[in-house]
Amino acid sequence: MKKLFDELSCEVSKYTTRKYSTSFSLGILALKPSIRPAIYAIYGYVRLADEIVDSFHGYDKEKLLTRLKAETYSALEDGISINPILHSFQETVRQYKIDIQLINQFLHSMEMDLQKIDYNSDLYNEYIYGSAEVVGLMCLQIFTGGNKQQFEELKPYAMKLGSAFQKVNFLRDLKDDYQILGRTYFPALNMSVFDNDVKVRIEKEIDEEFREALQGIKKLPGSSMFGVYLAYKYYLSLFEKIKKASSHHILQNRIRIANSQKLLVAFKSYIRYKSAYL
Repeated sequence: MKKLFDELSCEVSKYTTRKYSTSFSLGILALKPSIRPAIYAIYGYVRLADEIVDSFHGYDKEKLLTRLKAETYSALEDGISINPILHSFQETVRQYKIDIQLINQFLHSMEMDLQKIDYNSDLYNEYIYGSAEVVGLMCLQIFTGGNKQQFEELKPYAMKLGSAFQKVNFLRDLKDDYQILGRTYFPALNMSVFDNDVKVRIEKEIDEEFREALQGIKKLPGSSMFGVYLAYKYYLSLFEKIKKASSHHILQNRIRIANSQKLLVAFKSYIRYKSAYL
């Protein structure tokens, strides 16, 4: 009967992904069906931790995150959890032999979100590595299916893509991060003097990471290449919209991409992919 619980756990992670992210959901649908449940499991787990530190206002976030951390390690040790999202995540970690250090670093970055930190370059890079780059590496472990040589070759590109995604998120969420959560991730950023010159410097850094990441996407196995390329194109379209907005505008508004535009991006991306013109 455990098979029913395994299936339920996969469905909960899948539903969580669809509820929170149209972009990633569509990207995952473009992956080979056999690896979709594992990616849903990773997204579901990451979203669970994100919700604790970002949304559970009025609750003891530190206590909740400590509990999640303990339950994560228990699930990995026991091979089961009564929390469906944790259960599907631990099964994915065990099946694909995901390095526990990646999970440790992710949880460390979530703990950083509970502190008031004045980010310098080192802390900024540390946070991005744990919150985004290691998530890319977890997914890469699935995409490469245990091929260590391929994993090592593609590792730098996966990290660049995760970093670019996270920095786009930082720009998109600049208003809420600062006004609601009291966070400013960009090193030595004085929000009172955030202007177009500062914005452009940040955007140049992201542009370079997107360019580097694309080279790695082209080397991914066929089972995952289009799905990752689609996620890349979604984020790139969001980034292009952010670049067109003024610094004042993104301090006052959260930039979004309409679902109709996402479908158009998906169609154009598929044409480029099938024509081998990435």
